[in-house]
Amino acid sequence: MNESFAREEICRVGRSLFERGYVHSTAGNVSVRLDDGFLITPTDACLGFLDPERIAKVSLDGVHLAGDKPSKTLLLHRRIYDASAAASRTLKREDTRCVIHTHSTHLVALTLRANYFEGVFEAPELLPALTPYLVMKVGRVPLVRYARPGAPEVAEQVAALIERYATSGRMLRAVMIERLGPNVWHRDPASAMATLDELEETAKLALLSHAGATPVAPLTETAIEALRVSFGAQW
Repeated sequence: MNESFAREEICRVGRSLFERGYVHSTAGNVSVRLDDGFLITPTDACLGFLDPERIAKVSLDGVHLAGDKPSKTLLLHRRIYDASAAASRTLKREDTRCVIHTHSTHLVALTLRANYFEGVFEAPELLPALTPYLVMKVGRVPLVRYARPGAPEVAEQVAALIERYATSGRMLRAVMIERLGPNVWHRDPASAMATLDELEETAKLALLSHAGATPVAPLTETAIEALRVSFGAQW
C-alpha cells in the first residue's frame, strides 16, 4: 500500500479501536511497514484522534524521519516485522504489513487471573482451542511475562517465539504480554484488526464461561484436525 493510504488506514483503525473500547486514553499503538520504512503512531497519542500527517515515519533501520516522536514500542514492532518476514519465507505465507497493540479489557483480565485454566502462567499459551474461529483466524497465542512498556527484552522474546513456532510449521499472528495486552499482526490493517477482534471476543467468552462451576473443555484433536483439513488451520 502507498504511504498516503497507509496513514489514512492507521487513523481509521485507531478510531475504530478507540470507539469500541479496545484502547483508552493514550494506550495502544498501530504501525504499517512500507517498502522504504515504517509508519507508527506517536508516543502518547490517542488512537481515537490521530492526524495522518503527524504519524511518525522511521527508516527500516529505525531512524526517525518525519512526524511526531514514534511510539516507545517501535523496537517490538520492528522485531515482529523482521521475524515474521523470515517466517513467511519459511512457511510460504503472506508478508506482515501491520502490527496492532492494544490494552483490550478481556485479554488483559485473563492475565490477571493466576488460576485461570488451572494455572495459565505455567503454560506457554494464553488460550486453548475454545472455538473454531480462534483456531482458524488467530491460532496459538504465546504468553509473554510482564516487563515494562517498551522493554527491549520483550521484543527479543517475541521475535524468538515467532521463529520457534515457524520451525513447527505455525505462523504466529499474535502474542499476549502479561498485564499489558495483545500484539497482533497481519498483511494489512483491516486483517490485523479482524484478528484482534476474534482474539478479544474469545477472551470474553473464556471469562464468562469460566465463571461456571465446570471448566470448559477445548475442542478435541479430531475437531481441530477437521479444521486443518477443511480450512488450512495451523493450530
